Amino acid sequence: MNIRVFILVLTSFVSNLFSQSRINKDRNSILKMCGCFEIEFKFTETFQHIDDENYKPSKDYRSYALEFALPIINEKKKISIQHLLVVGYGKEKMIVKHWRQDWIYQNRDLYDYSTNNKWEYLNLPKIDVKGQWTQKVYQVDDSPRYEGTGTWIHVDGKSYWENVSNAPLPRRERTKRKDYNLMIRNNRHQITDQGWIHIQDNKKILKNDNETILLAEEKGINTYKKVSNKKCSLAESWWNENKDKWTSVRNTWEKIYDKKKDLQLNEKVDGMRLYEYLLFTTDYETKENHQSLINKFILD
Repeated sequence: MNIRVFILVLTSFVSNLFSQSRINKDRNSILKMCGCFEIEFKFTETFQHIDDENYKPSKDYRSYALEFALPIINEKKKISIQHLLVVGYGKEKMIVKHWRQDWIYQNRDLYDYSTNNKWEYLNLPKIDVKGQWTQKVYQVDDSPRYEGTGTWIHVDGKSYWENVSNAPLPRRERTKRKDYNLMIRNNRHQITDQGWIHIQDNKKILKNDNETILLAEEKGINTYKKVSNKKCSLAESWWNENKDKWTSVRNTWEKIYDKKKDLQLNEKVDGMRLYEYLLFTTDYETKENHQSLINKFILD
C-alpha cells in the first residue's frame, strides 16, 4: 500500500470513527429526555409589533404536571419518545396520552406547516441535513404538528439542539385566539443536570395570500425535572395495556406520511376532533375502525 492510499484509508477511518462518536453523543442526549419528570410550562408575551390599540396580549400562562416519557422506538438512527401525563391524586390518578416526538438522523422528508390545517411536503437535499437530526412533533392523536432539522451541539459541557419551525397555534391558545394563524417557533432543547429544558422564542403571525404580519413575540420556558420512575409507574402500566392500539394508530399515520405529498386535515368530523374520538370514546379500538376514522379527517 503506497502512502497516498494509506492516508486516504486512515482519513476515512478517522472520519467514520468521529461520526460514530458524534451519533452516540447525540443519541445519549435524546435519550436523556426519557424518564419521569415534574414539568413546569411558562409563557409570556414579550414584544407587540402590530400597531393596533385593540390588540390584546395573551395572559401569562403557567402550568404544572407529572409526565412520563418512554422510548417506544430506540434504533441507531431513529428514536421515538411517547409522552404520557399523570393527572389527579391518590386513587383518582389517571393517564392521558400526550404528545410524541420522533428524532431521525439525516432525515430528508419533512412536513412544513402552512396555515389552515395544511402541511406542505418537503424533500431536502442530502447536503442540507448532513449530521443533523429531525425532530418531528405530533399531536396527542398522532396527527402532525410541526417538525424541523438541526444539529446537536456538544460544547463546553453543554448539549443542545436548536431549530426554527412553522407550527399551528399551540393548544393553550387554539380556542382563545383567532387573530393569528401561524406560529414560528424558535426551539432550543438543552440537557441539564436535573433533566432537560425546552426554551422557545416564538412569533405570532397572521398570514394570508397577500401579506405576512408579525403581531407579537413570546418567550416560553418548559422545565423537565427528573424524579423517580416509581412516581410514573401507573403511566408505564397504562402504556403496556394500550400500546397495541396506539402502535396501530401510529402505523396508520405512517402510511399517510409515506405518500410524501401535501396534507390537509379537517379540524372536526361530525362536530368532534380526532383526538376526542380516539381518546374519549371506545368506538375506535380496532385497526379497521381507526383507519376509517383517520381517513375521514384527510382532505383530498
